[in-house]
Amino acid sequence: MNQFIQKDLIPKVSKLTNPRIGVITLSTDFTIEQDYRKICHGLPIDIFFNRIPFNNPLNYENYLKMSDDIPEVSKEILPGQKIDVIAYGCTSGTIAIGEKTISNKVQESKPGSKVTTPITAAIKAFKKLNLNNIAVLTPYPKDVNLTVYNYLIKNHLTIDSFSSFNLNYDSEIAQVNQESLIEGISNINLDKVDGLFVSCTALKIIDIIDEIEKKFKTTVISSNQAIIWDCLKLLGMEVKISGYGKLFNN
Repeated sequence: MNQFIQKDLIPKVSKLTNPRIGVITLSTDFTIEQDYRKICHGLPIDIFFNRIPFNNPLNYENYLKMSDDIPEVSKEILPGQKIDVIAYGCTSGTIAIGEKTISNKVQESKPGSKVTTPITAAIKAFKKLNLNNIAVLTPYPKDVNLTVYNYLIKNHLTIDSFSSFNLNYDSEIAQVNQESLIEGISNINLDKVDGLFVSCTALKIIDIIDEIEKKFKTTVISSNQAIIWDCLKLLGMEVKISGYGKLFNN
């Protein structure tokens, strides 16, 4: 063909009907996207991710710096399109910025979207499963842990024990392996508590929640497990999903 000639075709189109979840994940997070894909695999939903700038180490000041970027990052999740639920994917960052502030900033650019966060979802999960007296495990440094502790107390939970890997960088947190998680949990007395809260979206615990619940005869709520569960609830989806703990079977 010596001359460019374009033949125009008429496409057949299908209306996009799946409900949509938008996830704001930290630029340094290795884990949350994978966990959404694992748990939501095969469900009739569409999930879209965007990353918000974040600089380690983990501390209150760096968490607060994300606040101003939330409207723009939300806007860039399918610009001009409706997103049914937007999840802000940082547990300790939510505590620093504030749940209401995050919701308001998301809705500046995505009005009408329902908003959740890992700590918002975890509090709902504790109530759903009647977990009042809990043990807590995090990877955070001490100053961040204090904010998590105070937030949980403020939400009328009793904290029986608080354990931490005391890490400062998301890259370190993502490398905490399953053996280390199980070993760490084995050092927590779970006999007197209603359940265990494992905080942080970067921890790779999703795949062993069932194993931990059976091995230690407890109930586990993790950040990613809870936020995914809450997203589905906010979409009105009452689904039971095997392999990721008691939360998905209640």
